[in-house]
Amino acid sequence: MSQSAPLTATNHDRDSAGMTYVYPVVSRRAGGVSVGINLNPNNACNWACVYCQVPGLSRGTAPDIDLAQLEAELRAMLADILHGDFMQTRVPEGARRLNDIALSGNGEPTSAKSFPQIIELVGRVMADFDLIGTIKLVLITNGSLIDRPRVQDGLRKMAALNGEVWFKFDSATASGMRGINQTRISADKQLARLAGVARLCPTWLQTCVFALDGAPPSVEEQAAYLAAVKQLRRESIPLQGVLLYGLARPSMQPQAGRLSALPAEWLDAFAEAIRQAGLPVKVSP
Repeated sequence: MSQSAPLTATNHDRDSAGMTYVYPVVSRRAGGVSVGINLNPNNACNWACVYCQVPGLSRGTAPDIDLAQLEAELRAMLADILHGDFMQTRVPEGARRLNDIALSGNGEPTSAKSFPQIIELVGRVMADFDLIGTIKLVLITNGSLIDRPRVQDGLRKMAALNGEVWFKFDSATASGMRGINQTRISADKQLARLAGVARLCPTWLQTCVFALDGAPPSVEEQAAYLAAVKQLRRESIPLQGVLLYGLARPSMQPQAGRLSALPAEWLDAFAEAIRQAGLPVKVSP
């Protein structure tokens, strides 16, 4: 693994380690090395976000996960990072720290039938490497399957492992969710699921903003998002804040040519509006 090309914050190649499930990235949002766990190596997701960087994305769910292989890959990756020369040979000097293990990848990770067993497995490996309480266990999710008991079980297990959820919330309107995430879930339903997740495990809103056909999100879209933030505050939903980010890597979806990055000044101004609405914000251009 350590002989592969150096990692960068814009290269999230999930084949870089030559493994099926586990891959390392330099995360601009995490500010260090993140060990990713890809539970959707079949490139299948129940949403189809227009900014998604997964090539060949299809509608579907995670395949059956080989738990023994996943555990072996995770142990090998952590051993190389913590006890080998991985950091020196593959990571830029300013990012040489292990920040988290992140369940993410090429689709919706909670669609894996063995999701709670996977959390137990990761917790066992973290304990063996003395990582519980020293790094985060992150779940990056669209939250669409939170109603399922097995997903709730997994989130409770995550909370006991210093876990946190990055919950996708790109729009607070039905038209925005259809246009960005290509889902017919209503914004109200997404907010209700967000509340359920936040009560089970520490949770951040994760919001991607970009220009479509050269135009930033409309005034109406921005107002609806800020109104949703205020609603969450009024209802005392225990959120950690908002992870606001732009387009750092190109979309691999049919709409890619219509998308472009917004200026950093726009992101900063919208972040300040969110703060005024009541939530802390971390910005990644």
